[in-house]
Amino acid sequence: MMQVLGPFAGVEADVERIRPFMQKGFPWHVPERINAPMRTAQDWWNALLPLFEEAFVSCKLSQNQARDLAAMVRFVYTDIADWRLYEDTKEVLSDLLEGGWKHAILSNHVPELPSLVEGLGLGSLIACIVNSADTGFEKPHPHAFRAALRALGDPHEVWMIGDSVDADVLGAEAVGLRAILVRGEDVRARRRAQGLRDVRKFLG
Repeated sequence: MMQVLGPFAGVEADVERIRPFMQKGFPWHVPERINAPMRTAQDWWNALLPLFEEAFVSCKLSQNQARDLAAMVRFVYTDIADWRLYEDTKEVLSDLLEGGWKHAILSNHVPELPSLVEGLGLGSLIACIVNSADTGFEKPHPHAFRAALRALGDPHEVWMIGDSVDADVLGAEAVGLRAILVRGEDVRARRRAQGLRDVRKFLG
């Protein structure tokens, strides 16, 4: 949002002005609600346009300006040039893959997630991607995890690794999976790892 606003000199915008609008209105903010599966990417983004417009109007832009900028958010957000991996990501995923593990991504994300994963050079390391934009189930909804298990062929041993204690850790444990909170601290998570390298101590 701030990148989209960048060219407008004199606009009353800062992260704290925009932040409240990013904490509501997205599908994952109401995970108990089941959304229509397999919507087109355009339909998914169209549902968020009013939220983006509202945020831009709060920055003292006109309604017409806000509408034009709202349409740009999708293309700025999905520009792979602005995405970065944690420095341990490829190393750990590659090592675990060689050790016989299979990796899947279960995420509450935008429809373009598969192309982002590919653009970041992770395509060969990931067996499948289960994205809420496709399934209609947002973590921690139990069906989100069950969809991932089905996509993986219901393997015997499964670990969920994520940075959200509510969506990833508690959501996974609610359906009987073991989970590790990574890059976060929360006493509700029984297993915590500072980075991906540290998850290996739990995997045996």
